[in-house]
Amino acid sequence: MRRFFLILGIVFLCFSIVVPTALAKKKPIRIRFSHVVAENTPKGWAANEFARRVNNALKGKVRVQVFPNSQLYDDNQAIEALSAGFIEMVAPSSAKFVGSVPQLQIFDQPFLFSSPEVCHKVIDGPIGQEIFGMLKKRGLKALAFWDNGFKHFTNNVRPLIKPEDFKGIKFRIMSSDVLEAQMKILGAVGLKLPFAEVYNALEQGVVDGQENTASNIYSKKFHEVQKYMTISNHGYIGYLVTTSERFWNKLPDDIRTELEAILKQVTIEERKKALELNESQMAKIKEYAKTSGRLQIYTLNQEEKAVMRKALEPVHKATPDIIPLRWIEEIYKMK
Repeated sequence: MRRFFLILGIVFLCFSIVVPTALAKKKPIRIRFSHVVAENTPKGWAANEFARRVNNALKGKVRVQVFPNSQLYDDNQAIEALSAGFIEMVAPSSAKFVGSVPQLQIFDQPFLFSSPEVCHKVIDGPIGQEIFGMLKKRGLKALAFWDNGFKHFTNNVRPLIKPEDFKGIKFRIMSSDVLEAQMKILGAVGLKLPFAEVYNALEQGVVDGQENTASNIYSKKFHEVQKYMTISNHGYIGYLVTTSERFWNKLPDDIRTELEAILKQVTIEERKKALELNESQMAKIKEYAKTSGRLQIYTLNQEEKAVMRKALEPVHKATPDIIPLRWIEEIYKMK
């Protein structure tokens, strides 16, 4: 009997040591968040803020690592890496999902969205729910939609004020048939290049120009290798924060709930931050133009915008087999 209790005591002692040690060695869930822009951009700020809040709120349970500036992948590679399980979160521009859900090219339409609020109504409403359902069928889970802002044109050939000014100019564009159609109607050439290659392509003359938001132009120094900039607000860039259905469904319910709550709050703040950053960085671009004399900036007035809008309206209804015309009509009403 004494021997029995002795053995029992030894087993209990071993169990009391081994089990806590095993539990202590349990690693937190790792979320690798890959994106292509600089940290001083709306997406860069939001990704870091999401990581900070998750790492504080779920310390020991979840660890988010952010990889900016294409450190791991460009946007197209990132979506593939996400599906393969090499990373857990991405936030590419909506244009980068055209291979999976070409309907997302709705956000590339020129002069369709009159304000960020209209964009939010679309993505937060029934159209957005349809799009998220399409992503789900392809194994992707849409978590949030972050703003970047409205795009402007830059180039090294001439000021861009009228549609005919675009003729023959080579522009870098995102991977979107809608953007390709936009350039074709203007008589320009659209070349699809990864974001990480844009600066060198501009500097070396592979392309003459590009279209982007003030925060992307400033943070990547595109304005330093361009002669002309047209403040046009012609198109919108938004980022689809995405994970894989497989990874998301494996998470414990309480972890998913916490991540959703943090993302919701970060998204609200990111949309405000996007406006602030684009305004402040546009001011810095204007200051650079003034002090360096190397960049000419022109702002389209309402009449000039109307002419550009009229010229590009055919793009809105050019792909009814991809972008439902009822979506276009609904957005027209939102204006």
